Amino acid sequence: MTPDLRRRIEGLAVLVGFTACIPAANWLVSNVGTVCVPDGPCLIPVAPGLAAPSGVLVVGLALVLRDLVQRRLGRYWALAAIGFGALLSAVFAPPALIYASTAAFLLSELADLGVYTPLQRRGLVMAVVASSMVGLIVDSAVFLFLAFGSLEFLLPQIIGKAWMVLLSVPVMSLLRRRDERIGMPVRI
Repeated sequence: MTPDLRRRIEGLAVLVGFTACIPAANWLVSNVGTVCVPDGPCLIPVAPGLAAPSGVLVVGLALVLRDLVQRRLGRYWALAAIGFGALLSAVFAPPALIYASTAAFLLSELADLGVYTPLQRRGLVMAVVASSMVGLIVDSAVFLFLAFGSLEFLLPQIIGKAWMVLLSVPVMSLLRRRDERIGMPVRI
């Protein structure tokens, strides 16, 4: 298998994973947690004394996967994935949160793209971490403000999403070394 064909196949697999994150996050927040608030989200602990809706883990993963879609398939595929993801967010979000969920997804993924694109040339791990951190802050702030008019739960949201970004660092480092070793072309 040529490196270019491998890049495309991996890119399509990552694209499927990215798009699966949207309905998964919405399902998790309503069904999985250590505590499920009546008519509210299911929560998981993200740090001592802090809990966040369980969907935050998958949202953090989506930010990393979006970067990999761009690395494997290019910026235009990443933009198309963001548009499709925003549509999925509108479809799968609870009715009361459609606007907040869709706007937060769209703005955070575009912020991620804006930071990732110039940094990608300097190093995959740095680009993924920096862009995902910007994206998760934007996602958390926009969602909380639009959904509840308050940023009271901003810190737990950020911490929950950051866990997935931090857990991806070793994988991104291994991926970067493997790509260089096999001559995998990178799309920007």
